[in-house]
Amino acid sequence: MSSDSLPPLPQNLIVLGCGQVAVDFLATVASFPNPDDKIRSTSLKVQGGGNAGNASTCAARLGLNPRLISKVSNDSHGKGILEELEADGVDTSFFIVSEKGNSSFTYVIVDSQTKTRTCIHTPGYPPLIPEELSQSSLLSALDGVNMVYFDGRHHETALVVAKEAARKNIPILVEAEREREGLDDLLDFATYAICSAKFPQAWTEAPSFSSALISMLLRLPKLKFVIGTLGEEGCIMLERSVNGGSDAEEMDVQCLLESLKLIKDDSKTIPTCISSVETKLSANGIGTITGRLFVGTAEKIPPSELVDTTGAGDAFIGAVLYGMPPEKMLPFAAQVAATGCRALGARTGLPLRTDPRLVSFL
Repeated sequence: MSSDSLPPLPQNLIVLGCGQVAVDFLATVASFPNPDDKIRSTSLKVQGGGNAGNASTCAARLGLNPRLISKVSNDSHGKGILEELEADGVDTSFFIVSEKGNSSFTYVIVDSQTKTRTCIHTPGYPPLIPEELSQSSLLSALDGVNMVYFDGRHHETALVVAKEAARKNIPILVEAEREREGLDDLLDFATYAICSAKFPQAWTEAPSFSSALISMLLRLPKLKFVIGTLGEEGCIMLERSVNGGSDAEEMDVQCLLESLKLIKDDSKTIPTCISSVETKLSANGIGTITGRLFVGTAEKIPPSELVDTTGAGDAFIGAVLYGMPPEKMLPFAAQVAATGCRALGARTGLPLRTDPRLVSFL
């Protein structure tokens, strides 16, 4: 299929992000230094970063219309952040620009040997506060929006935006990377949640990853699905049944997860997705949810092509904002994330919608 014959977008999708933007200083090294070492980088790249900034950039390259609420200072970093986002098609008209302080920046050490990255972050100052976002700007930012995304930063302002989005019945996606101040309040409004591998159990204190997903859906009644991303192991998603499914068979969620993993085709290199039928899923001592469990695989990237995993989770979220059904969404998001891992930095390798590697998913 040529890029000219790609199917049209389902609608003129507008997504609103609220969260962190930054400048990333990415240094690739042969191996991570020991204390008191002096080493040389093998390559250096400076580019925009921050979870919300990266996810919005990804969404823009995939053909969506992202708007972003965040804050920078009127310094060289801040100007560069805005210019880069605007060049990619992200609407920055709702940014707050401070005449004082500093914009966020992050030093990223990319280890060529272990294919890992270490981030040292300096937050922007002064932080974004709700009083800086006027009611008229808030209403304009939300006008016509199909989904709102929060990365958990600027929590006081994010909560104001979430309350208004909920009042307008706009779906809300919350990223739960780790426990942060104000994140619990945001999750109360979430329609969808995407979590890091460690978050579900840390937040719920459940004994297993799968039981933690059940606990999250029980604790957050507005939540329609929760996804846990697992890096090269893919992802696991639990979707709540809309109809309740009172006649569905009951099954232990961990047993079901193991059975799905057994039928996963490990010979395939491209991302895939397998799912259960609608089932009553139980977790001992936690409760029962009626829904479907999904296991998504990651692309098996050849070691020679894997460059940097910085921003892979942000790319995954940017693709989820596309709004596909789960069976298509999980492989598509995994493919977008994997494509981005083939270049240094969170944004360098983010694909356009016309990228040949995405055609089969669209």
